[in-house]
Amino acid sequence: MNNKYRRIPMPLRYLINIALLVAFLLIVNSLIENKTISNSNSIVLLSIGVNIILAVSLNIATGYLGQLPLGHAGFMAVGAYASAILMKNITVTWYTIPLGMVFGGLVAAVFGIIIGIPALRLKGDYLAIITLGFGEIIRVVLLNIDNVLGFKLTYGAASLKNIPKTTNFMNTYIVVIITCYVIHTMMKSRHGRAILSIRENEIAAEACGIKTTYYKTLGFVVSAFFAGVAGSLYAGYLGLLNPSTFGFMKSIEILFMVVLGGMGSMIGSVISATVLTALPEVLRAFRDYRIIAYSLLLIIVMIFKPSGLMGRYDFSLSHLLEKLLNFKGFAGKKSKEGGS
Repeated sequence: MNNKYRRIPMPLRYLINIALLVAFLLIVNSLIENKTISNSNSIVLLSIGVNIILAVSLNIATGYLGQLPLGHAGFMAVGAYASAILMKNITVTWYTIPLGMVFGGLVAAVFGIIIGIPALRLKGDYLAIITLGFGEIIRVVLLNIDNVLGFKLTYGAASLKNIPKTTNFMNTYIVVIITCYVIHTMMKSRHGRAILSIRENEIAAEACGIKTTYYKTLGFVVSAFFAGVAGSLYAGYLGLLNPSTFGFMKSIEILFMVVLGGMGSMIGSVISATVLTALPEVLRAFRDYRIIAYSLLLIIVMIFKPSGLMGRYDFSLSHLLEKLLNFKGFAGKKSKEGGS
């Protein structure tokens, strides 16, 4: 009997993953176009996609890097406004849509560098306080900057309106896939291992020659970039922006998704972002009490599973298929067929 563990070749793994993702995108997109999925449900799907990007990007700083930033909504706001102002002043075509997303992400990344270099010299509660302050400064600046400049830029409390509605299911979930792939690939590289070593023991990592300040800033900037991209998508499907949307509670909501799913687990962030975005829509009658429900849920999870729902586990479709391929019954049947 051949007990050799069967492995799926790497090219075949990529082919299977790509085929399933393309099938998912085409099927759901056709259901939306045929109105099988209603407009309200398609908006929920867009919100889920944006929140997945926010949660997965914040997971770089909290789960992989081991820091506690509370200003993620600030990076989202910067990306959203930068992209919206750009898109309002250029002709919208197929190639300017990704340009707007990248522009929003780059502006957020610049702010990530500005706040990251001084902030990441701090740890724990001090880092949380300074990033919380940054998020609130961004909100207040967006609210009042028109009075300082002397002309209308963000329109403050009156909201930035008439933003081109460029966000749809297809481009949102293509960005979700790209975000997850880029972050996954980065964390599997030597840069990702350096970031993980800082989380485990910063002093030991520095003693081994790892440039801790560089890698902490790198993680923070990549996190900010994807938050800016998510903000760009958010502006593109909502069509208007108000600074109050990006307050302290938005940062807490994103952090809650990461903690609930498991800090350091990408699939955990995806699941928690999906559930916590869809749940208020399902329980619309209790929508005003969602913060209380979130708090109770977080307390329960922290008591019974402090590491989050998925801990640090990351799902791999290829590994799942390999387990099915090597399942005793299946493997035994194969070997029997081979023996006969």
